[in-house]
Amino acid sequence: MIDLEPCTAMFSVTEMGYWLSVPDGDPRAFAFYKRHYNYRDYKDGRRNRHGNPSRFLIMGPGNKLVLLGNDERALFGWRRGIDASQGYGVSCTIFRNEGERLSSDLIKEADQLAWQRWPERRHFTYVNPCVVKSSNPGYCFIKAGWRKCGLTKGGLIILEIENDGTKQ
Repeated sequence: MIDLEPCTAMFSVTEMGYWLSVPDGDPRAFAFYKRHYNYRDYKDGRRNRHGNPSRFLIMGPGNKLVLLGNDERALFGWRRGIDASQGYGVSCTIFRNEGERLSSDLIKEADQLAWQRWPERRHFTYVNPCVVKSSNPGYCFIKAGWRKCGLTKGGLIILEIENDGTKQ
């Protein structure tokens, strides 16, 4: 079990509609991330070392925005940068919804927050069709206005949405 009380006091949290902007390293976001299909534990056990200040990080280095649902039932992570397979943009590195709200609505709201921060950037993500429990992987992104734009060499579906200037 993760001890949240001493850790959350160190972080500032900003409410943005449904989403709360939390720092990378927020233990609540990390606990949620552990249930995502991308989660991998390190073989050296660094995430279990209480003295490790990086043990709750989920996003990696760079300019990022971590969003936790105000009911703690959804998690969304944005990371700005250049990606080897699809070029420029802001990548959705994690999205998980365990609540009652429609995933497509949560994605739309997260898109708006990312465009407020990075207005000129396209958004993209990768979906692993072999792991996602859906007969139509990426459907919630498509319902939010995204489109399929390709496949990676490893077979991940690439989805994207462009900011047409009206999405800020």
